[in-house]
Amino acid sequence: MSDDISHILGAWQFNPDQPIVRIIQGSDGKDKLQMRVDMGILQMELSGRPDGQRPHGCESLLDWLQARQRAYEDSHPDSAPFLLDEDACTQLWREGVQYYHRYLAFWMLKLYELCARDTARSLRLFNFVREHAPEDHIKMHFEQWRPYVIMMHTRAVATPLVDADRISKALETIDSGIEQIQEFLDYYDLNEHQQPCQELQNLQRWRDEILADKELAADLEPQTRIELLRRQLRGAIELEEFEQAARLRDEIRRLSQHDPP
Repeated sequence: MSDDISHILGAWQFNPDQPIVRIIQGSDGKDKLQMRVDMGILQMELSGRPDGQRPHGCESLLDWLQARQRAYEDSHPDSAPFLLDEDACTQLWREGVQYYHRYLAFWMLKLYELCARDTARSLRLFNFVREHAPEDHIKMHFEQWRPYVIMMHTRAVATPLVDADRISKALETIDSGIEQIQEFLDYYDLNEHQQPCQELQNLQRWRDEILADKELAADLEPQTRIELLRRQLRGAIELEEFEQAARLRDEIRRLSQHDPP
């Protein structure tokens, strides 16, 4: 049998202008996730490590290294902290890229719960590397992606809530994502030294769109909306977004004068 996959690629043309992902049944009878890329196809397992490998018998390299870290600290309570070497960090990065491709495919397929699962796992990876990488530049190689993953995780969790008309819970989730990104910017002192954070702006715009949508916001109690708007107002003032702050003050004033039916 030929190893040439031209017939598969020809039957599933690449289109850069639209997402090209699908779930197929593998020869082992299990569902597989496929993503069409420019010169081929990425095939991934739906759970566990995307490439189906089990490093050292564990679900992922991250799980194995976390188990090693816990064992080391249990047996060496008074020793120097557990540190990763550069090779381990490189392998963790490569493994993380696999999960990136998978959660992106899940998002495209609107499999939000699975997207949220994998983005949460990516944040766990970033936390582990931040605590145990040997050099700051290695930590930042991972950390620079934290706002993006927080945004994707927030959207994956909040989108089904919006679809289910659980608007208050969705807004709480979005506000939590905004706060996490802001904490990241504050921690690394990036507020005044970088271009505006696109991921932060993305979540802020989404939240504002929900609050501005009278149909979506109709079920929110005025006091709930006021509390959310006040939280936004504090953030706008901190970021010196004075026009946005003025609009928020006007909306708070309008809701404060609301007469219940």
